[in-house]
This record gives sequence, C-alpha cells and structure tokens, in this order.
Amino acid sequence: MSQDRRQFLKSVAVITAAGVATSVTTACASSAASTVGSPISQGKSVMGLVVPRMDVVRIGFIGVGERGSGHVKHYCHIDGVEIKAICDTNERVLNESIATVVNNGFAKPDSYTGSESAYKKMLERNDIDIVIISTPWRWHTPMCVETMESGKHAFVEVPAATTIEECWQLVDTAERTQKNCMMMENVCYGRDELMVLNMVRQGLFGDLLHGEAAYIHELRWQMKEITEKTGSWRTAWHAKTNGNLYPTHGLGPVAQYMNINRGDRFDYLTSTSSPALGRQAYAAKEFSAGHQRNQLNYIAGDMNTSIIKTIKGRSIMVQHDTTSPRPYSRHNYIQGTNGTFAGFPNRIALENVPKNIKAQYQQQYELAVKQWQKNGQSGRKPSHASFHRWDHDMAKWQADYDHPLWLQMGAEAERNGGHGGMDFLMLWRMVYCLRNGQPLDQDVYDAAAWSVITPLSAQSVADRSNSKDIPDFTRGIWQQAKPLGIVS
Repeated sequence: MSQDRRQFLKSVAVITAAGVATSVTTACASSAASTVGSPISQGKSVMGLVVPRMDVVRIGFIGVGERGSGHVKHYCHIDGVEIKAICDTNERVLNESIATVVNNGFAKPDSYTGSESAYKKMLERNDIDIVIISTPWRWHTPMCVETMESGKHAFVEVPAATTIEECWQLVDTAERTQKNCMMMENVCYGRDELMVLNMVRQGLFGDLLHGEAAYIHELRWQMKEITEKTGSWRTAWHAKTNGNLYPTHGLGPVAQYMNINRGDRFDYLTSTSSPALGRQAYAAKEFSAGHQRNQLNYIAGDMNTSIIKTIKGRSIMVQHDTTSPRPYSRHNYIQGTNGTFAGFPNRIALENVPKNIKAQYQQQYELAVKQWQKNGQSGRKPSHASFHRWDHDMAKWQADYDHPLWLQMGAEAERNGGHGGMDFLMLWRMVYCLRNGQPLDQDVYDAAAWSVITPLSAQSVADRSNSKDIPDFTRGIWQQAKPLGIVS
C-alpha cells in the first residue's frame, strides 16, 4: 500500500506538472498573439514628433470618394496648401475632385488612375509632403506604409489598421522613417468633445474613473450600395469579423480625456457580441433570394460591447451597432470623483460646482421660487441644483469651457461644414501644426491603440469573452510622455 501510495503521488505530480506547463504555454501563446510585431524599435520613438516647418503643405490624395472628396473641398479653403495630385480608380469621382480644385482658382492637380496600384506612381514624386488616404479599410495600412517609405507623411481615414500585425507595421515604419502617421479621427475635433477635453484638463470632474464610447449608427441602407460607395466594401466586413468593427469615433475622444499613451495606457479588454440577426433580416426583406446580399453569412453581432481596463485601473465601455433601428449615439461619457459628463443628449452633473455656474444655479432657483409663489405655491416647491439631476443647459458651460481651438476657429469650421465643422477643423489643425513646427494632436501610437480594438475584440468574442492583452505600442514611452498639449 505504501508503494502504491508513492506511485499515486508521483503520478499526480507528473500530471500536475504537465497541466501547469500546458497552462503556461497557453498563457504565453495568448500573450504572444497580442504582441505580434517587433518588440525592439527599428528607429527612435515618434512620440511628440516635430518635423521641419513647411511654408506650404503640398498634398496628394489617394481616394476621393465620399470622404476624400470632402477633404479636397475643405483644403480648397485652407491657407498654406497646394493640391499637387489626386489618385482614384473611379475616373468619375477623380474628375469631380479635380474640377473642385480648378473651380476654386487653383492649378489643376495631376491625376493618377487606371489600376489599384496607380497610387504607387504618385508616391514617386518629390513635390508632395503629405498624403491623405481615404480608401477601403484593407488599403489603409499598406498605403500608409508605402507613403512613409516614400518620404512623405501619412494621414489616413479610420481605422488605420484592421489586424494586430498591421498596427505594429505602422508603428515600426513611422519610427524607422521618422514620418508622421496620423489616423484622422475627426470626432476629436467636435465642439462638445473639445469642450469636455478642456473641462477634464481643468480638473472639473476630479480624478477620472470611467468612460463610455460608442458608434451606434443605423447603416443597413449601405447594403444597397453594390458596385461603389462605402456599402460596396464595408458590408462584407459583417460577414468576416465578429467584434467591434469601428471603435475609434467614440473611443478617440475618451482616450484623449484619459491621457492614453501619455500617462496611462490600455491594458486589456474583454468583449461580447449579441446575435447577428438584423442584417440577414434586412437582406431577406430588401433583396431577391438569389441576390449576393442574401448569399453572405452575417456573423458580426448586431451589438458588440467591449470593456477596456487601463494600467491605472480606469474602465472604458466601447460599443458598436450599425444595424439596430435606434437613434445615433457615440455616448461620449466621462465620469470622475466630482461628477460626470454624458453626451447624446449633452448633460452634466457635478458635486462641487464652479463658482460662476453655482451663482447661475442660485439665480435660477430664486426665479423658480418666485414663480412658484406667484402661482399660489401650487405644485412641488423648486429645489436647488443637485448632482442627482442632470443639467441639460450647455450654453453656460460653453461660455466658460469652450476649447480655445474652437473659440479661435469654430465659426470658420461651422461655415465650412463637415459633421458640424469637425472635419474642417481637423484638416486646418493638421496644416497649422505642420506649418508651425508643432507635434500633431494624434500620432501613430494613437492610431494603433485605437484601431487594435477591432481584432482584439474579435479574439475575445471567439474565446468566450476572455480578456486579451492590448500591446504597448509606445514600448514604455507612455510613462514619460506629456499629456496632449492642445489645451494651453
């Protein structure tokens, strides 16, 4: 019996050791999957990169469909730029954008078309400083990499990358070439988002705890775009990836509020998706049984919810839903120890209210009491403002906390348009930084960190919502990096 017992314990030890080894191997494999790419930089960090001042910013465009054509129009109203060349495989939209430039009194830009590789010829030019890339998602990273390799700065539509490997490619190339690679997250330049950034920087909400971000936008109608426009290529992603397909619009501003990559960073995420029902039902209703839209197997859950944890312990909820019939929302929610701002609709609640706002609250209270008395004290007596009730009146907050950039350029941005002016303001700010030797407000590390949520959320959904590590694309520089300096 003693010998049997010793043999049993020996067997248990072997089995346990094997189990531990398997667990360690699995954990290492999981970790490695989240840090695909070069752990050692091929160049130096581009955090806070400042490039030589440009008297004139010479621009080339790749892709002038719905987004790119808008960028061309805006740049025709921004000082200090020259539009040198435009590339697109669709000759109709190409010629329309060329006509836009000429009709605004500028020299006719050169055109590149004829094949999907026509942009490569444009990149051979030495009279272009920056390239604006507004193409389908699969082209974003390859075109950014080739742009930087050609000695030019890359500015790309969202998302900048669709895989972990692509995120590292962008970072490695930017560091090796010392060129800017900015994902053009226009929502960071909305009036509301800029105001909240200003409020956060002034400590209005106390120490930050939690944020919420979303892209909730019913886009089923895009499925009817078969041969061109966004739906012609974007629809297929719903049959390819089950995760958050489009995280950056809501996440970008919240990441800036929290100083992500500049004092804090994303640590890990967990993600879950609802059933994927809406697009299959829409296809069955709107298209014939044999139509290509009814041949796709839509796997992306109608609603995806991901939770990000930061190194400092903060939490961020990020949602994506472009299928359900419901009103548009980006959430734009930030919560701190002194209160909360929430968007859609805008509202605010604080425990310790600034003196000026507090005085206005008191005046409103006194007027309400007088009106209550005048009405014979009918109904409930008015009460003082409290964090238990939302304040929806944003005018007084805008008067005190509108962002300096919006105060300077907001009226011009609204005149030129583009999602309420945020598009124009973003493009104007890019040129301003390049002409004045200042670092951009967004860099390649932001592009990678915000974009990587898509592949990592898909990994988590496929793995029963188990958490996935988010790579440190800054390679530790986030600990010394200064917070975004757009507020001064």
